[in-house]
Amino acid sequence: MPGNTLHYAYETLEVSQASVRKFQNMKVIQTVFVACALAALLASSGCENGVGKVATLRLAHGLDVKHPVHLGMMRMGELLQTYSDGQLKLDIYPSEQLGSERQCLELLQIGSLDMTKVSAAVLENFAPDMQVFSLPYLFRDDAHTDAVLFGPVGRDMLVGMDAYLIRGLTYFDAGKRSFYTRERPVNSPADLKGLKIRVQESPTAMQLVRDLGASPTPIAWGELYTALQQGVVDGAENNPPSFHLSRHYEVCKYYILDEHTAIPDVLTVGASTWNRLNAEQQGWVQMAADSSARYQRQLWKVAEAEALATVQAAGVTVIRPDKSPFATDTAGALQSAPAHLQRLIQRIQSTGHE
Repeated sequence: MPGNTLHYAYETLEVSQASVRKFQNMKVIQTVFVACALAALLASSGCENGVGKVATLRLAHGLDVKHPVHLGMMRMGELLQTYSDGQLKLDIYPSEQLGSERQCLELLQIGSLDMTKVSAAVLENFAPDMQVFSLPYLFRDDAHTDAVLFGPVGRDMLVGMDAYLIRGLTYFDAGKRSFYTRERPVNSPADLKGLKIRVQESPTAMQLVRDLGASPTPIAWGELYTALQQGVVDGAENNPPSFHLSRHYEVCKYYILDEHTAIPDVLTVGASTWNRLNAEQQGWVQMAADSSARYQRQLWKVAEAEALATVQAAGVTVIRPDKSPFATDTAGALQSAPAHLQRLIQRIQSTGHE
């Protein structure tokens, strides 16, 4: 597991103010250190727009190199070189080599990193409208999801992040998130009561887990295997390929297909990098991103089926519960969403019914 990530979980709720200050200082120091290192890399990379120059864009993310989202980004790199006739190159740093998703977004905003792929759940801490994707049971089916993400609603949300020094390029399929547990099978929300469940750094995700009676515990992805192994948390929630490739199935023997959210991954570029590119280069980047998203969605369906088959063969019990009690217990999240999200919810729900 990468050793340069921060552990966002606390073992108890009673954390002293001194501990919090120490944690925050460590986080700032680490982010500044990575930013300085990346600045040195960028200074020697030849990222210029002059004739004959090769501009290298650096993309960091937290996933395994076998993950279909990583493979989608690799495809983008190939396409970018083709479209630009070698003038633009993409260097990819996977597995949290340059920090957690939150840290990569911070580096993006200050211009020390060109691109990153993050979950919309983490992105909501930077661009509030992205919170809508963390709401439970938001989409009717896969066709509805695609119509929203790749239609006017999804495009408006990507472009709307410009105000936060982030430009959204496209969405990658991250499937549907479901719970998995170490020792207790879960057939209904009642079975989650009292369990500590790892969640992303998302207030919406934390509230969803509370609504189902469990205790949400934010932990960086790179630290989660150890946290599960040591019993810091009783379970987590994610899509089947991530459950498989993270090897969390070695510790958690129950995977519950409640499919409570369908949170996309979002490919982003920093505003400073985007503005440094000329219009033709921006076009190449956008075309490569769009094409890679279509390619990645094909990979996803295969990876999802293979992941479920593999973990079952390894002894994991895959539970397919009745989803209606989960939807009922979390319905308040949509009803109590703030006004700016209510407008988005209405647009999403009306998509496909025009």
